[in-house]
Amino acid sequence: MIVAFSVQPTGTPSDPQLERTLGEGADAASVHDAVAAAVRVVRDSGLPTRTSSMFTEIEGEWDEVMAVVKAATFEAGRYGSRISLVLKADIRPGHDAGELDGKIERLDAAVERLEEG
Repeated sequence: MIVAFSVQPTGTPSDPQLERTLGEGADAASVHDAVAAAVRVVRDSGLPTRTSSMFTEIEGEWDEVMAVVKAATFEAGRYGSRISLVLKADIRPGHDAGELDGKIERLDAAVERLEEG
């Protein structure tokens, strides 16, 4: 399965040891520190992953993917008193691995065919 998810903490950090650092160009609504902490958890999982400006995608078996999403959500949650989680899953039996890239390759091929035709 592939899961695309996004986490956003709001409020005062629940972890009193955390301080938010706003870099140049960032405003008070910025959550880049929390997102970075969540992405680190995902990347450390060893599962195939891709991060874009809006979502992080992760590929694997149901239990392992959901465990990583849970850990990443709790890690980001340290930066706020409330967490919003958006999750979309592509559950496709018989397609166990390689779909994170495979779906993009098939899309690119379809776009090429349209451009040629």
